[in-house]
Amino acid sequence: MSLQSLDDAYADYALLDADDRYRLLIDLGRALEPMPEALKTDATLVRGCSAAVWVYPVPQADGRLHFLADSNAAITKGIVALVLLAVQDRSPEEILATDIENALLPFDLRNQLSSNRTQGIPNMIALVRETAGRLVA
Repeated sequence: MSLQSLDDAYADYALLDADDRYRLLIDLGRALEPMPEALKTDATLVRGCSAAVWVYPVPQADGRLHFLADSNAAITKGIVALVLLAVQDRSPEEILATDIENALLPFDLRNQLSSNRTQGIPNMIALVRETAGRLVA
C-alpha cells in the first residue's frame, strides 16, 4: 500500500471539517491497491459490516503480512484503509502487539460517522488479529 502512515493520515484528518474528513477517507480508500475480483468471495467477506468488506491476507516470504482489501462503499473503504495503515506489512507478532482500536481512537470515528459505517470495524480488526494469530501458532 503506498499510503502514508496512520500518524500522517491523522495529521491531515485533524485539520479538516466534517465534509473534508469524508473526502479524506474516500481518498484513503481509493489509494488502496486493487483487490482482484476473484478474491472477493464469501470466505473473504467481513461479517457484521453494513457495506460489503473483503479482506484477504497475503503472507510474504519474509514472514510479514500484507492485506488486500476492498469495500463496495467509498467511506467504508477509507475506514478499511485506516485499519490497514495500522498493520500493513508487519510481522504477525507486531500485529498482535498493536492496539489497533487505540491507534484509531484519535480519528473519533464513532462520533464522526454513523453507527452503520463503524459497526464492522471490530470484526475487521478481529479478522486481522485472527489471521496473525494463526501464523504465530
